[in-house]
Amino acid sequence: MPEVNSNGVLAGRVAVVTGASRGIGEALAKRYAMEGARVVVSARTVNEADHYLPGTISETAERINAAGGEAIAVRADLADRDDRHNLIKATQAAFGPVDILVNNAAITYFIPVSEFSEKRFRLMLEVQVWAPFELAQLVLPGMRERGSGWILNVSSGAAIHPQKTLPGRGGTVYGMCKAALERFTTGLAQELYDENIAVNVISPGLVATPGVMHHKLINESNQDLVMPVEVMAEACLRLCHGDPVELTGRIDYADKVVEEFGLEPADLI
Repeated sequence: MPEVNSNGVLAGRVAVVTGASRGIGEALAKRYAMEGARVVVSARTVNEADHYLPGTISETAERINAAGGEAIAVRADLADRDDRHNLIKATQAAFGPVDILVNNAAITYFIPVSEFSEKRFRLMLEVQVWAPFELAQLVLPGMRERGSGWILNVSSGAAIHPQKTLPGRGGTVYGMCKAALERFTTGLAQELYDENIAVNVISPGLVATPGVMHHKLINESNQDLVMPVEVMAEACLRLCHGDPVELTGRIDYADKVVEEFGLEPADLI
């Protein structure tokens, strides 16, 4: 049975995971807690009635605490400046300065460019590009003061330039956001290289999360590529401990990280 190790590799550290009501974010929050981190799980979905997809941050935090870990749920709409600032303030008030920031939250519309509205375009950039940027700004003072820290951004294979001859699925804006997130990651890693603060970006491959299933992104042509969410959780754990000088500025993929470090994905609490 999976359990919490209070003396694990993240013992004593404080982690913030956005988009943690379900899917990848939920899995990461649990995996970090299993290694001793005190975790703040954040998303817009506090109660079941808040979203059409299953999963809430209340349930994620409750599962962690019931297993012997430490977690609190903080509602945050990352399109809202006040919510972004409150997320970090609430974390500091409950657990102290942030050691690990995982920017996982996303809002996505798969619509062709010719039909994409300005409102939706701005919302996607706000949540997927500006929010990770500003949250990093908010946690950096504390990380610099302590001389250590880890920032992990969750990307997607959509950031890679598509083959022009293949049919599109309206993912141009999504790909733009993820490409910007990856360039932000490597740039910030360069800026912080001498400060013992690591910044990395990772893509999950194809995981059957509620969001992926809702957008019907799994079909007969790719169903053999689906990987367990535990693979992503293990890879993301590995990118948030160790030597920040050696493990920074990476554009990674979950399966490649697991293979490179010889990891065995753990069952989740």
